[in-house]
Amino acid sequence: MSVTKYIKLLGLILGVVVLNIFVLSPGLLGVEIGGTALSTAIGVTLLLASTLTLIYGSYTLLFKPPVTLPVKHINTHEDYVEALIPFRRVKALEDDITLALEQMDGIRRRKDTLLKVLNQRFVATELSYKKFASVTQEVEKLFYLNLRSMLNRLHVFDESEFKRVMSQKSTRFSRELLQEKTNVYHEYLSFMKSSLDSNEEILLKLDKLLLEISRLDSFEPGDIENMPCMQEIDTLIKQTKYYKQ
Repeated sequence: MSVTKYIKLLGLILGVVVLNIFVLSPGLLGVEIGGTALSTAIGVTLLLASTLTLIYGSYTLLFKPPVTLPVKHINTHEDYVEALIPFRRVKALEDDITLALEQMDGIRRRKDTLLKVLNQRFVATELSYKKFASVTQEVEKLFYLNLRSMLNRLHVFDESEFKRVMSQKSTRFSRELLQEKTNVYHEYLSFMKSSLDSNEEILLKLDKLLLEISRLDSFEPGDIENMPCMQEIDTLIKQTKYYKQ
């Protein structure tokens, strides 16, 4: 279960406890189990409702399968995390999904650090600030584009068929057909690793950009365009101009 769900469950429990203490505390609202018939009825009803709320809330957060958000509707960092986590249970994909989640933490940290450095060295209206901020935004878009492409393929990945094909236990099909099926799933895994490599390259280029910014005392627009790392990033972005998911 994700940390977000733990926080929600804890919040639900605390909310129910606080409500019960407030309502049933002597001298506050006058509700007391064992007092008048109306007071007792209200108190018992509250306890039953609280119990049902905790049971339903716990089931929803702990056991109810999450609603799968269509890839085209995935927009935020949190959306991508929620979309990737279920695939971590697939043994063949576990390491790759874990790496993808780590890379997502990495892109967020680097972006925050870069913006912090830019705010320390420039005014937001300066051309230098805008150039660095713009290229950071473009690289971030490319990073999430790679993740989106991964998710498109993960959503058509058949885990049970993958296991059956990879076990090679089926004797019903010819060796040639089994090999073709195996190649298809190898392509899935190969694409995953290629996308992860691309995102790791993006993280590396952001590290280089941060290092280059820290080395220079002053910037001119022409200097920025000629920075090796800026040129590398520009090339990377242009290479994806005709990229299709």
